[in-house]
Amino acid sequence: MRRTSLRALALAGILGLLASAGARMSVGATRTPLRAAPPVSPAERRDIEIRFYADRAGRDPLGAADRARLAALYLDRGRETGSFADLGRAESMARESLDLRESHNSATYTLLASILMTQHRFREALTAARRADALEPGVASYRALIGEISLELGEYDRARVTFDSLRREPLSDVAILRLARWDEISGRLDWAESAVRRVLREWQRLPDPAPAQLAWLHLRLAELAAKDGRLADADSSLSAGLQLSPTDYRLLGAAAGLAARRGRWRGSIAYGEQAIASNLEPTTVGVVSDAYAALGDSGKAAMYASVMRGLGRPRPNDQFPHRGWSLWMLDHGTAADVRERVRSAEAELRVRRDVYAYDQYAWALYRTGRTREAARPMRQALRLHTRDPLLERHAAAILGATRRGA
Repeated sequence: MRRTSLRALALAGILGLLASAGARMSVGATRTPLRAAPPVSPAERRDIEIRFYADRAGRDPLGAADRARLAALYLDRGRETGSFADLGRAESMARESLDLRESHNSATYTLLASILMTQHRFREALTAARRADALEPGVASYRALIGEISLELGEYDRARVTFDSLRREPLSDVAILRLARWDEISGRLDWAESAVRRVLREWQRLPDPAPAQLAWLHLRLAELAAKDGRLADADSSLSAGLQLSPTDYRLLGAAAGLAARRGRWRGSIAYGEQAIASNLEPTTVGVVSDAYAALGDSGKAAMYASVMRGLGRPRPNDQFPHRGWSLWMLDHGTAADVRERVRSAEAELRVRRDVYAYDQYAWALYRTGRTREAARPMRQALRLHTRDPLLERHAAAILGATRRGA
């Protein structure tokens, strides 16, 4: 992913104006020693850019490019912080840009698709991605985006055709990462990891690599290593990511989950509570509750369980509850909770049929005692040979119960 020169020019212009203002103020004044300005963090730099482009967009009602750039900045910040407000701002700016100009603006449709995917609005995202492809047919990165959305919807035949065709073409870094996601879901973890490492090496060679983006690649490597059972490698990748972005709730949450998987309960709590301080991500809240329970601290386990129960409403613009929350409720909720999760999983499968939707439905049936019914959706969850300890654990429990006649 290459940075555009526009971003550098904007920052240079801002800094130049500040420097010239300082020079005018010093004329005829007594010279005083200048103190070095504190370094600007990437997050602060992004906030400066947001203010700059928001001001320009406010003064130019026809500025489609400024609105597209602003949408990309809001999306970047929303992903890093988990801010739904920023995702809403990103969508608004992208749509305004497209309303102002559609020709020579197809990339903004792909930006809009990415924003909608972040909100799990996959059907709308697919419409936006197809519009970009219609405006500029044959662009590999647009086809890769369509392939990833198809993957998320569980339309795997279409995704397979798309990604198989892309293997024969030169791809952008973003398209390579989308292809890696397909390889991950279809059980080729080694291929996926190789692709992510290649992009990481490319981004590390950039003159001004974005730490948060590098950290996200380390997170992806950690996820792949953990799915492959290489927990020490996953730990190493997370450590590398946290050195670059110490407050990233996604990295901290992953570190909490990995520590719990290794039985390091205090470490899990330490990482998890840092993550929760900036974002109440349901999976992490559930991990912290379970870690306190494992240590015998029933009071704090119950406190976090109470918080977890309050996180059940779907996220803004999302039709269904967070899957991590749903799975935790299946393992910890009441019989009424479990029955509600069955209904919710059935409803989700009507619009999104990926392997994890089938896994969620299978586990919900299993938790209600409908073991034989659970076997069929579990087979659907395993049909791509996805390597994931969660799927494997659920499949083993369901298969074992089926053999016992439970």
